[in-house]
Amino acid sequence: MASALGAQVAAVAPIGSDGRHYRSCSSLKGNNSRNKSWTGKLAWENKTLQPRHTKKVFCMSVQQASKSKCKVAIKPLELENTKEPPLNLYKPKGPYTASIVSVERIVGPKAPGETCHIVIDHGGNPFVHFQGENPKKPGAPNTVRLYSIASTRYGDSFDGRTASLCVRRAVYYDPETGKEDPSKKGICSNFLCDSKPGDKIQITGPSGKIMLLPEDDPNATHIMIGTGTGVAPFRGYLRRMFMEDVPSFKFGGLAWLFLGVANTDSLLYDEEFTNYLQQYPENFRYDKALSREQKNKSGGKMYVQDRIEEYSDEIFKLLDDGAHIYFCGLKGMMLGIQDTLKRVAEQRGESWDQKLSQLKKNKQWHVEVY
Repeated sequence: MASALGAQVAAVAPIGSDGRHYRSCSSLKGNNSRNKSWTGKLAWENKTLQPRHTKKVFCMSVQQASKSKCKVAIKPLELENTKEPPLNLYKPKGPYTASIVSVERIVGPKAPGETCHIVIDHGGNPFVHFQGENPKKPGAPNTVRLYSIASTRYGDSFDGRTASLCVRRAVYYDPETGKEDPSKKGICSNFLCDSKPGDKIQITGPSGKIMLLPEDDPNATHIMIGTGTGVAPFRGYLRRMFMEDVPSFKFGGLAWLFLGVANTDSLLYDEEFTNYLQQYPENFRYDKALSREQKNKSGGKMYVQDRIEEYSDEIFKLLDDGAHIYFCGLKGMMLGIQDTLKRVAEQRGESWDQKLSQLKKNKQWHVEVY
């Protein structure tokens, strides 16, 4: 069955204190992203299934999660009954109003740019897209932006009432002065990163099933390749595998994460992943590519495709044995990765085009880039 990990959400309009609906597009994927990955929450299909403890939301922060030494017993288990997330239950003309629970900066001071972990209380209702009024077309909504959900169907509160986003502020720099131009900053990402607990936003969706985590074989191998905020769906997968105690899913396979970022301060959820590595060394592998701190074998910057090439023989063998491989991040990442995989295939005397076609046919190849 497919787990409801990997779907996508869009945030519609934040509600202003003056009562107006500001339609600034954003959704569950990353600012300016078009990703449809749904990593997290499974919408309630029936209000009778909603948990009774609806007045209290307990949210484990990223720091708390990184120090957790035991799995969390999950409720409500009714969420396990739905094999796939229902889609488009809330639309731009009829969005759902949700509340911000917390906004947490998750990068260090030397990271280029700011990335935040944002928890949204949706009350157990299906997720949606973030919209808003288009300043160029008064009365019309902005184009929806999609953000990958960085939590499972149970959310960071483990009760099915929240979903989390991993959002990097979109800022722009004047090429002549080299200074930030605040007039061109991303509407949605900045609204989300500047939001405070209790702020209201409107959301629509869910949409997209490309990044659903298949759970028909709990002993399968999952190779996850992400850059920057593209790590969001993989955080959801790993929480499902290693943090949540769910009777119907006991992971016994291999999860292998490749994460590419600029430097150590840019690593996202690093303590959380390192914790899994210490607790489940037989089931989890974690390799980083830090482009501004590490060198590849040719002496150039270390990108995620360089790290993949280092383990190419092992990766190809795992794929031949049925492993799933996932890619999430900026669209530009795929060109370098595809070139590397093609070169490796040719060195092995294989046709990459034929191999890729077979991976897609077998539903082993999963891509969500933006």
